Amino acid sequence: MNHAARRIGRSLALVLPVVLVLSGTLAVASVPWSASSDAQDTQMLTASEQRASTKSAPRTPQHVLRKRLVAELQEKNPGVALTSLQREMAARPSLARHCTSLARALGRAAVHKYGSAQRAARWSRPVCDTSFAAGAAGVGGTAADGASGSSRMP
Repeated sequence: MNHAARRIGRSLALVLPVVLVLSGTLAVASVPWSASSDAQDTQMLTASEQRASTKSAPRTPQHVLRKRLVAELQEKNPGVALTSLQREMAARPSLARHCTSLARALGRAAVHKYGSAQRAARWSRPVCDTSFAAGAAGVGGTAADGASGSSRMP
């Protein structure tokens, strides 16, 4: 009798925690956590939900600044964008560690706008350790790229 009780106790000790964990997991997964009246939202949600948003736009200050500076470069010229970058670095020192990547992004955008690294590099100034020039040169281009045509740049 004593031996049978121990055996049953050991079996329960192994099986019971597994059953409790599984039932708790299923209970939590089936609860409608959002207070939505939509009938489709009451279905059990999974991590692989098809309607999940995949377009989460970066909202960090450096991404917002990069987007604004590149737009300014496209509207006006790289000189204006570089001046704005200098002002932002002076106004918000917390962004200083991103200055190099921001200036490189401006260099790449200038190459995209003007079509050659040589033409874009004419706007280069010592902003963020000449990263603008490095960004323009990193896109590629040869000396022959900017040899033809007139330019309105300095």
